[in-house]
Amino acid sequence: MRASLSYTRRVTDYIEVLKPGATLLLTFIGGCAAVLAAGGEIAAGRLALILLAIALGSAGCNGLTNYLDREVDARMARTAHRVLPSGRIAPPQKVLPLVLGLIFAGLVLAWFLHPLCFAVGAIGAIASSVWRKTVSCTFLGMVASCSPVLIGWLAVKPVFDFQILLLCLMVVVWVPLHVWSVMIANREDYLGAGLSYFPLSWSVSNVVKTLFGLSLVLCLISVLLYFTGLHMLYLVVAGVFGIAMVIASGNLLFSTTAKSAWRLYKLSAYPYLGIVFLTLALDVRLF
Repeated sequence: MRASLSYTRRVTDYIEVLKPGATLLLTFIGGCAAVLAAGGEIAAGRLALILLAIALGSAGCNGLTNYLDREVDARMARTAHRVLPSGRIAPPQKVLPLVLGLIFAGLVLAWFLHPLCFAVGAIGAIASSVWRKTVSCTFLGMVASCSPVLIGWLAVKPVFDFQILLLCLMVVVWVPLHVWSVMIANREDYLGAGLSYFPLSWSVSNVVKTLFGLSLVLCLISVLLYFTGLHMLYLVVAGVFGIAMVIASGNLLFSTTAKSAWRLYKLSAYPYLGIVFLTLALDVRLF
């Protein structure tokens, strides 16, 4: 019985290293992009292969970032309990065969989907793993976060048109809203760990002004997507959730509290990005 529990804990620890929540979100939006590219009609087998390629690659990249960030994570109260900094997997190098194998498998599947899928997958993997915890991190995160969307799209429609451009721009604007809000919410934790790169080097008031502006841009981009051939279902949902993001960032603008920043962070993930992409897929599937 004890051996069984110990094995279960080890499996759970290795799964946790792969950031299953973030992996699921990236896989989901990539799958929705594929459905959108197909106009709502996509073979189940093709979609399953796309989802598998994105899931494997995203899980591997998330695990690799956990490995690369382990020493900084150990110095922060918010992340010290994670598997690697807490020593639940020791030595941490034990996770490398798994995470590198997942990245390799994801790229192999991406190649079979389309060479362009392999190219954007490789770029995303590199972007997610270099210059961690530096001023470049957010901007490279924009590149890495667009990778699943591009893989899903290019696997079905290997053409870069205005619709996929807007999708990528939406993700690019979303990344700092998501990342910087959690940095504001845990600002003292970051600074205490010796991290003072942008936007931590800015005053909180300047960061929240930027986030408010980005929320307006995000709302505008999401509405512009409606004019690429979508229907009222998408416009209503994108408008409601876009306004919700503006309100949340506006509340942060006036309060500048960690609590308001955390609310914006939580709203930006599944409630906003997940629902908007789900609505994109449903819109083209139902109408």
